[in-house]
Amino acid sequence: MPQWPSLQLPAAAAAAAAARRATPFALCRSSSSSVSASASNQDLVACSWQKEDEAEAQSLVVVGGGAAGVYASIRAKSLAPHLNVLVFDKGRFLSKVKISGGGRCNVTNGHHLEPLGMARNYPRGHKELRGSFFKNHGPQDTMRWFSDHGVELKTEDDGRVFPVTDNSASIAGKAVTGASVTENGKFVVKVEKRTVDFVDHVNAKYVLVATGSSQQGYSIAAQFGHSIIAPVPSLFTFKITDKRLADLSGVTFPIVKAKLKLDGIKRSAPELTQIGPMLVTHWGLSGPVVLRLSAWGARELHQYNYQAKLTVDFIPDIHIEDVKRILFLHKDHHASLDGDMHWASIPNNNLNTVALRLKQWMFEVVAKGQFKDEFVTAGGVPLSEISLSTMESKKQPNLFFAGEVLNVDGVTGGFNFQNAWTGGYIAGTSIGTLASSNMRQQQPYLQLDGS
Repeated sequence: MPQWPSLQLPAAAAAAAAARRATPFALCRSSSSSVSASASNQDLVACSWQKEDEAEAQSLVVVGGGAAGVYASIRAKSLAPHLNVLVFDKGRFLSKVKISGGGRCNVTNGHHLEPLGMARNYPRGHKELRGSFFKNHGPQDTMRWFSDHGVELKTEDDGRVFPVTDNSASIAGKAVTGASVTENGKFVVKVEKRTVDFVDHVNAKYVLVATGSSQQGYSIAAQFGHSIIAPVPSLFTFKITDKRLADLSGVTFPIVKAKLKLDGIKRSAPELTQIGPMLVTHWGLSGPVVLRLSAWGARELHQYNYQAKLTVDFIPDIHIEDVKRILFLHKDHHASLDGDMHWASIPNNNLNTVALRLKQWMFEVVAKGQFKDEFVTAGGVPLSEISLSTMESKKQPNLFFAGEVLNVDGVTGGFNFQNAWTGGYIAGTSIGTLASSNMRQQQPYLQLDGS
């Protein structure tokens, strides 16, 4: 297997900075005007459009400078050094990488290294991803890549993998607003900068759409005949207006068992019951348990306007009869329950109620919490319309997709980034291999022309 570019980076470099500095591509446009180029080592090449036909024959436009787009660019360039790679992003490069995990860069998850186990963490995609997807490039490969490029990683108890430190990414400001194909199969990509009156067109042999949940990517996919599964929020908190929670704001319960029930859903899905930490907030409930439930129930919650019932077991490791026994045994060893009643004088029926409340506390979910930039969406281009072995469109040759633009989303804990790394790696491998093959086929003709 061809080696990735070798770079010398500080051991404490952040994930975002490492990906940025290691990226062997330039940001450029056609020869009609100039744009700033991003290059960070001597192996990088500046884009030149003086030989327009040659450049178009071996050029890749990546729409989206997130995890999938940047990772794919590095991989494609490492396999095809002659490939001109242009990455366009209307905002910050690697912005979600920077803010994930509360700003600490949750790179991947280290507790699910086996592909089948990894796939189980994707509410949309768990069936399709059980095959070769993560075998091509799994969490171990991602962690090895970052470590090889000077980013020291650590795995926390819950499996989330973080760099020891994090850093910011570079900035760009151009958006791809359209694309078409010429009669000879070349792409014509429309580029705009909305802060000024700027429109340009870039010709390319390959296009990779890695725009996350942006409407930009859905529009491009639709232009080439792809259907779009309507996107809805995933990974959000629950708004609960329960006065009993008011005094508990900020309290974290290390382990609870929570079950989500929707009035219109009769089936009992095992994924709608989750165990783990839960946080009480000033607007309701949050934490890994709630976020996982929101992911698995994203479609149904959206359908029923985020109205649901949540049953919480605050002591899942203790059976309710044991809870009652413990309460009865210790009730005479405690001081007053409130200002008027002593614990020892509480009737046994009331203790049964307390035990039941600890094991089955019912909350009414009235809305979803604030939708943050770091959270993901369910929906996008159906996986049935691409080849997961290459990430190439089944509708348009040389058009590729990776990341959240597809109908794939994972639960919290680094799984969404692993989808981006894996999809980007496969797409970059496919494009780099095609470009290298095309270059080898063209070399005899180029030699004849120069003789």
